[in-house]
Amino acid sequence: MAKRKKPEDRPDDNLENGNESEDSFGLPDIEYKPLNEGKGEVSDDSYSSSAEEATPFANTPQEERYVYEPPVDEKSNAPLVIGLVIGAVIIVAGFLIYSYVYKPAKEKEKKEIADKRAADEAQAKRDNEARLVREQEEARKRAIADSIAIANAKPETGTIQRLNERTRRYYVVITAGIDDDLMMDYAKKLSKEGVSTKIIPPFGKTKFYRLAIADRETYALAQANADEVKAKYGNEVWVVRY
Repeated sequence: MAKRKKPEDRPDDNLENGNESEDSFGLPDIEYKPLNEGKGEVSDDSYSSSAEEATPFANTPQEERYVYEPPVDEKSNAPLVIGLVIGAVIIVAGFLIYSYVYKPAKEKEKKEIADKRAADEAQAKRDNEARLVREQEEARKRAIADSIAIANAKPETGTIQRLNERTRRYYVVITAGIDDDLMMDYAKKLSKEGVSTKIIPPFGKTKFYRLAIADRETYALAQANADEVKAKYGNEVWVVRY
């Protein structure tokens, strides 16, 4: 193989003289040029074209592959949301039931109890008033019957009694006076007519003696008896408890 020499390695005088160098060994000179000399640098496009020609399947569409990825097990908030919604519904339902069912029912019950109590009290008052009226009427009738019995069965002479201590009974008084002798005289007069009497001494702030023709256990009976004898002894007849 012949050894190549660069042009710059050859001295000009050799060219001019046409003499060969000592290293040529008598072989003709070969002009050497680099492969890429005069062609410039290879462009990227040329390289790309060459690459594409070299790989004929480079531009062929590749088939998409589906890779299965298992779902990530994440904690769901659904139970919490459902629980909150159910709790809110229960609270609202409870409020509505309390406001529109329980509370009106309790108020109605209280009103019914109050109305019943008022009705019972009114009925009891009416019953008590009716009972008092019946008692007064019965007392009046008994007093009339007693007066009639006394009038029909009066003794020939009445008794005279002087009271010395209080008896807590109700007396029918027909007259009063300061002098007890005058009371005794009037009592003797009535005794002759068959009327029994009782002389009540002064007591409390009163300084008068009183002459009674009857006594009863209750004020109603005594007052009924007093009403009966007013026709005989005048309207000044009254009842005194002694």
